[in-house]
Order: sequence, then structure tokens, then C-alpha cells
Amino acid sequence: QLVESGGGLVQPGGSLRLSCADSGYTLDYYAIGWFRQAPGKEREGVSCISSSSDGSTLYADSVKGRFTISRDNAKNTVDLQMNSLKPEDTAVYYCATDPSGRCRGWDSVFFDYWGQGTQVTVSS
Repeated sequence: QLVESGGGLVQPGGSLRLSCADSGYTLDYYAIGWFRQAPGKEREGVSCISSSSDGSTLYADSVKGRFTISRDNAKNTVDLQMNSLKPEDTAVYYCATDPSGRCRGWDSVFFDYWGQGTQVTVSS
């Protein structure tokens, strides 16, 4: 079961660090994607990291240079460090697993398990 944590309320320009954890399975072999969905908008891909043996990453243009995805294998988590946050980053953030181990894109059909999401609100 995937569980996201770390969301909250932050001022514009601030930072948050989200974590995606699974208590039952090791995340090493999966590609992990982070997605977000703002009210009234479609879900969009934010970032992805391939399996530990590969480690390649993918970012949406809207977050490049501001967000960093990484693995903490000791904790069995995939983290999303979000810096220079903007009001338009406000959304529910979800993580999901791609069993192929590769970041194949943002199509939801590539991802089989999803977390429940964590709310990120960027507001002054």
C-alpha cells in the first residue's frame, strides 16, 4: 500500500518534501511517478524515477529546476523535494508504481498502484 506524506500549507517561494512509502513491498524495482491534481483540472505527471538499478529521472517542464525526485532505499521511500513553490503548484499529490521499472511517460495505464494523495497548498 502506497502512502504519501509531507503535504501542507506553505507560502509562495517556500519548500516542502513529500514522501511516498510502502510498508509491504520494496520500491527498488519499480519506477515511481509523482502526479498532481488541482481542483477542476486533470491529473498531470510531475516527476518520475526509474528503478534503483537505473535511477534515471523525468520531470514535467512546469517543475524542472524546482523539484527533485530521489530514492531513500534505507527507508523504502521515494521523495519529492519541492522548492520555490508557486500558487499554481497547489494540488493533491499522488505517487504511483510502474512495474516495468522504467519511466515510460505520464499515461496512467503504465501505473498499477496509487496512493491516496497528500494535499499541498501554496498560499500567502
